[in-house]
Amino acid sequence: MEFISKKPNREYSYGIVAGTFSKLHKGHKHLLKWAFLMADRVLVCITTDEYVRKLEKNHPVESYYVRLTTLAKFLEEMGVLERAIFYPLNDMYGPALTNSEVEVLFVSEETFLRALQVNRARVKRGLRGLDIFVVPLVLAEDGLPISSTRVWRGEIDPEGRLLQKTSIERE
Repeated sequence: MEFISKKPNREYSYGIVAGTFSKLHKGHKHLLKWAFLMADRVLVCITTDEYVRKLEKNHPVESYYVRLTTLAKFLEEMGVLERAIFYPLNDMYGPALTNSEVEVLFVSEETFLRALQVNRARVKRGLRGLDIFVVPLVLAEDGLPISSTRVWRGEIDPEGRLLQKTSIERE
């Protein structure tokens, strides 16, 4: 992935990407790679432990420190860590609601509607709406999206390989 850090003339100066990033998987990595391919600097917002509790996820979530450390290691391996700015996210808006420098929000297909909510809130505050760059979901071997929930359940590994037969295959 070294080409990403050396690519001149990126489309955006400053982008933002957000998530819980629990059990960092191939889908998360795909989203992050697009963000760093398209923007010179990327504000990487990670949900705090407190916010995770409010979200009432249906699976465990690693601590903020573990998720931050794992993300930093991955971005370092990609050669883009020096272009990342980490931000603890305590609500769905975070710095996107107040940062006038950010130009683009990188989201998955699943979070597109939240991106529209962020833009509406920005406009109400007198800020320009962000460009929304939708990164397609990455599919596992069974054709279903890779997700932290599926990894935590033991259905797939972080690369999307099946670990147990799905209910359809058992029939």
